[in-house]
Amino acid sequence: MGVLVNLCRLLPVALLFGLAGCAPLLTTLTPGPAAVTRGVAFDPDTGLQLDVYAPPRAKDAPVVVFFYGGRWQDGTRRHYGFIGKALASRGVVVMVPDYRVYPTVRFPAFLDDCARAVVWAHEHAAQFGGDAGKLVLMGHSAGAYNAAMLALDADLLAKAGGSRQWLRGMIGFGGPYDFLPITDPILRQVFGPTEQWPGTQPVNFASAGAPPLLLLHGADDTTVRPRNSESLAAQVNAQGGTATSVLFPDLGHVWPLVALAGPLRWRANALDQVDAFVRQVTAAPEHGG
Repeated sequence: MGVLVNLCRLLPVALLFGLAGCAPLLTTLTPGPAAVTRGVAFDPDTGLQLDVYAPPRAKDAPVVVFFYGGRWQDGTRRHYGFIGKALASRGVVVMVPDYRVYPTVRFPAFLDDCARAVVWAHEHAAQFGGDAGKLVLMGHSAGAYNAAMLALDADLLAKAGGSRQWLRGMIGFGGPYDFLPITDPILRQVFGPTEQWPGTQPVNFASAGAPPLLLLHGADDTTVRPRNSESLAAQVNAQGGTATSVLFPDLGHVWPLVALAGPLRWRANALDQVDAFVRQVTAAPEHGG
């Protein structure tokens, strides 16, 4: 017990050095059995893979596809076992895919990778005890952007052979959804010439046909300002859609997400909110898409 307490005390310090450094610890300390299948190839053309976390004896379970962040420049699915275990403990099948990043690719190629992962998830959900009719997208930071674009721009999934009508909801943690003008020199390369920028913004695709959105954000996030979530929620609701923006007081960019991990749930009720949202949208009739 003393070792566990000491590890929990180290987590806030480890997080100061980035999520990657404490990811194995977060996964170890997150309770809940899960059947883990690693390194499943979902796109033979690129060799991209995903990991699956399934509740034991899952049957007709909701399916969440989670996209990690990293400024569209880095990241790996291997750091997010705590997400898979946390949601599997609530009866959800979780798939965490990799996607290509800059400088290997630029917008919209990373979105195409994510779309192919969603198509694969839909086609193979039952293999892991999931229900393809209960598909929800989720992401953090750049990954939340990816999830939002797939939920809002119907052409992206259609181009990959899928359909936005498959999606029952989308959950974003600290996502950039309305961030023009782009001033960062690398991100200007990621998103291309200025005349292309309006088509890169999730807020510009807000419509009544989008699935319900749950947008979670730290009120003290200085990496991606909370106004991104507030702006997207307001625009979706103004267009006749359904979006909820939740701000967590005194939390920055990473904390709402890592609050899903077992020893950090005291920081925010993010897991309960995600769980309730997934259950609500997957129990409701399908949206019009």
